[in-house]
Amino acid sequence: MAGRARVTTDPESGSVAAWGDPAVIARCGLEPLGPTTDDCVTVDGVDWVVRSLSDGSMATTYGRDPAIEVLAPGAYGPVPLLLPAFSPVASSLPTNGRHCT
Repeated sequence: MAGRARVTTDPESGSVAAWGDPAVIARCGLEPLGPTTDDCVTVDGVDWVVRSLSDGSMATTYGRDPAIEVLAPGAYGPVPLLLPAFSPVASSLPTNGRHCT
């Protein structure tokens, strides 16, 4: 993840990975999102729904099944800036017909 060291998660899980301090966290194997009016961005051909958190932001693939979620602390800036690192794996997931509009 762009030169950040991978860190352990607690509890450890094969579907969760984290990098840096504070940690950027990625979870995979999630249920795909249904229709939404939340902000949606396209990065490297992959659609992501972006939501603000109390200290940072979260992006979840949209139109991919299963879904990937990326949680980024505010120290890293808006989560879309980090999404290119996840594009290869996200684009390899099957599509389900949903797209950002």
